[in-house]
Amino acid sequence: MNNRGPKRGPGAPIEKAKDFKGAIKRLLKELKGFKFLILISLVLACFSAVLSISTPNRLSKLTDEISKGLVVNTKNMKELTTKITTNLQTKIPEVLQMNLSKENINNIMIDVNISNGDKNKFNTIITTDTNKINEIPDSILNKILNDSYYKDILVTKEEKINLLKNNEIPNNLKNVLLADIKVDKKTITSSDQIEILKVLSTLGENTQNVDVYKKLDELPKSVKVIIEPNMNMDKIKKITIYLLIVYIVSALFNFIQSLTMTTVSNRFAQKLRGNISQKINKLPLKYFDKHQSGDILSRVTNDVDTIAQTMNQSLGSLVTTITLFLGSIIMMFYTNYIMALTAILSSVFGFIFMFKVLGKSQKYFSQRQEELGNLNSHIEEVYSGLNVVKAYNGKKISDMKFDEYNKKVYEANRKSQFLSGLMMPMMGFIGNFGYVAVCIVGALLAKNDIITFGVIVAFMIYVRLFTQPLSQIAQSLTSLQSTAAASERVFEFVDEEEMRDESNLINKLDSKKVKGNIEFDNVVFTYDGNDKPTIKNFSAKVSNGQKVAIVGPTGAGKTTMVNLLMKFYDITDGDIKIDGESIKNLKRENIHDLFTMVLQDTWMFDGTVKENIMYNKNNISDEKIKQICKTVGIHHFINTLPNGYDSVISDNDSISAGQRQLLTIARAMMEDTPFLILDEATSNVDTRTEELVQSAMDKLSEGKTSFIIAHRLSTIKNADLILVMKDGNIIEQGNHQELLDKKGFYAELYNSQFEL
Repeated sequence: MNNRGPKRGPGAPIEKAKDFKGAIKRLLKELKGFKFLILISLVLACFSAVLSISTPNRLSKLTDEISKGLVVNTKNMKELTTKITTNLQTKIPEVLQMNLSKENINNIMIDVNISNGDKNKFNTIITTDTNKINEIPDSILNKILNDSYYKDILVTKEEKINLLKNNEIPNNLKNVLLADIKVDKKTITSSDQIEILKVLSTLGENTQNVDVYKKLDELPKSVKVIIEPNMNMDKIKKITIYLLIVYIVSALFNFIQSLTMTTVSNRFAQKLRGNISQKINKLPLKYFDKHQSGDILSRVTNDVDTIAQTMNQSLGSLVTTITLFLGSIIMMFYTNYIMALTAILSSVFGFIFMFKVLGKSQKYFSQRQEELGNLNSHIEEVYSGLNVVKAYNGKKISDMKFDEYNKKVYEANRKSQFLSGLMMPMMGFIGNFGYVAVCIVGALLAKNDIITFGVIVAFMIYVRLFTQPLSQIAQSLTSLQSTAAASERVFEFVDEEEMRDESNLINKLDSKKVKGNIEFDNVVFTYDGNDKPTIKNFSAKVSNGQKVAIVGPTGAGKTTMVNLLMKFYDITDGDIKIDGESIKNLKRENIHDLFTMVLQDTWMFDGTVKENIMYNKNNISDEKIKQICKTVGIHHFINTLPNGYDSVISDNDSISAGQRQLLTIARAMMEDTPFLILDEATSNVDTRTEELVQSAMDKLSEGKTSFIIAHRLSTIKNADLILVMKDGNIIEQGNHQELLDKKGFYAELYNSQFEL
C-alpha cells in the first residue's frame, strides 16, 4: 500500500534530469535537422528585443519635443533677459556718473541735514553691495547725482533718479542703453526691449511663473515668436513614424519567431513520436516486462509534449528576456548612470526581499507535493478496491484517513499558495518602487538641468524592461529543467536495446505448405537478471494436427515456452524447429504468420464488432464473418446489439468476459494458420460459458497443431499429448488417462481440483 511509484500526474513536482548538461546536449543533437529554423527564430527574438530596447530613448525625445510645445521657451527667455540686464548693468553706471569722490563722501558724512540712518545705509551699499545702488536714500542721491552728458545726450538729475528708482529709461537714452540684440536669430529692437521690461516688472523676479503665459499677448511680436510654446511637428512626426515602424517590425519579428518555433516544436514532437512508434515495434518483450505501460505512455505523451511546449514557449522567450535584461542595463547606463544606478538598486532591493520570501515557501511546496501524493494514493487504493472496502465495512476508517490526508493537503496548500500568491504583488511593488525612485531622482536631476523630463519617461519604461525579464528567466530555466528530465526519459527509451536484426535471414516457411511438426531440442532459457534458468533442457516432439496441452504449477515455465516458440524471446541454448527448420533461421514476422493466439486477456479496440473480428484482415465477406460467429456461438449475441455487426464497441464497454473471449476466438478463426496457441483462454469465464468457449476452441483447433495452456485440467482431457512441467522441465508426458494411471504429479494436480 505504501509502495508508490513516481508521481507523474497533475500537480506532480518538477522532475530534474540526472544529467542536465548531457540531456540538453543530446536534445540539441537531435534538433540538428532544425538548427536553421531555430537559429532564425532565436535571431528574430533577439532583434525584436533589441528593437524594444531602442524605443524608450526615442519616446524620451518625443516627450521632450511635445513638452517644448507646452511650455514657454525658457532658454530663449533666459538669454533675452540676460542680454537686456547685462546691457543695462554695464551702461547705467556710465549714464549716472555718480560723484563718489572721497571729498564728496566726506561732505555727505558730515552733513547735518542727512540722517545717520541714511548715512549708514549709503556706506553699506558703496562698500559691500553696489548692486543695490537703487536703494540709496533720496537725501544722498541729490548729493551724488548731477546733470551730465552721456554720448552727447543731456541727462538730468531727475531722469537719473527715475532711472534708478522706477526703471524709467529716458526717451533720449533708449537707443543708447538698449541697443538691438539677437536671440534665436531674431532681432529684438530697443523699443521691444522696453516693452519686455514693462511686462517683467509686473511679474516680479520669477520670469518662469505661470503668469508669463497670461502676459504673452502683451509682449511684442518679435519676442512672442522666440518664447511662446511651439511644437516642432516635423520632428514629432519623424519620431512617431520611426516608433510606429519599430513597433510593427518588432511585432512582425515576434510573429515570425513564434510561428517558426511552433513549426519546429510540432515537427520535432512528430519526429519523436514517430521514432518512439518505430522503436516500440523493435523492442524485445523483456523491456515491456520490466516497465509499466503507464510509464511508457507517459514518455510518449507527457514527456514529448513537455519538450514541445518548452521549445515553443520558453526557448524564444528565454533569448528575448535575456536580451531585454542585458540591453536595458546597457541602455540605462548609456542614457544616465545616476538614473541607471537608481533603477537597478531600487529593483534589486525588492528582488532580494522577494527571493527570501519565496525561499521560505519552497518547503511548503515540497510538503504539498508529498501530501498530495499520499492523498492520491489513498484515493486510488480505495477506488480500486471499493468492493473490498464495502465488504469489510472499511468505509469509516477509509473516510478518517481521507480526512487526515485532505487536511494535510489543505494546510500545505494554504501556506504554499499564500506565499506564492505574494509573487505578483511583490513584482508590482518592485516595479512601483522603481518608478517612485526614478521619478524622485529624475525630478532632482531635471530641476538642475542635468536631464530632461523625457529621460524620466524613458527610465520608467526601462524599469519595467529590467524587472519583468527576471521572473521570466526563472520560469524559463524551470521549464528547461523539466524539458531536460523529459528528454532524458524519451531518449532513454529511444536508445533501448532492440531485438536482434533479422535482415540477413532469408529462410521462410509458407503457412499454406507447413505440415505442422514442432520439435523442442534441449531448450534452455534464462531471464535477464536471473541466476537460474527458467527453462532447463526442455525437449519434446509435436506431430502434425496434435492437440498438445502444457500444464503445471504457476512459474513452471508454461507461458515462457509459448513466448520462446513465438520468438518473443531468444533462446539461451538449444533449438526449436518447425518442420525441421530452426526458428533461429526464420524471421519473427514469418513465425507470427504461422500461429494464431487466443490469450487470457481479451482485447477490444474502438470500432464495430465486424472491424474487431476481421482485425488486420481485408476482403472478408460479411457472410464468412457471420458463419464464423455462428460456429463460435456468438451470432445471437451480436444480433441483440443495437446495430448488429455494425455496433461500435470498445475495450471499456460492458460486455461480459465470456462474450469478449468468444469474440477473440471468432477473430482467431479468421486466421488460416497451421498452429494454434490457447493461453488460459477459459480462466476468466464461468462454467456455462466455459463450455461454449471450449466448444468454440475445439472447432478452432480442427486440423491445426494446437498448444493449450490451462489451469483447469478438465478442459484438456481430450488432448493428444499432455506435457507436465515443473521448474522448467518436462517431468511427465502422455494423454490424460495415461498420466492418471501413473499416479504421479499430474494425477496429484488433477485430483487436487476436486478436494475440499
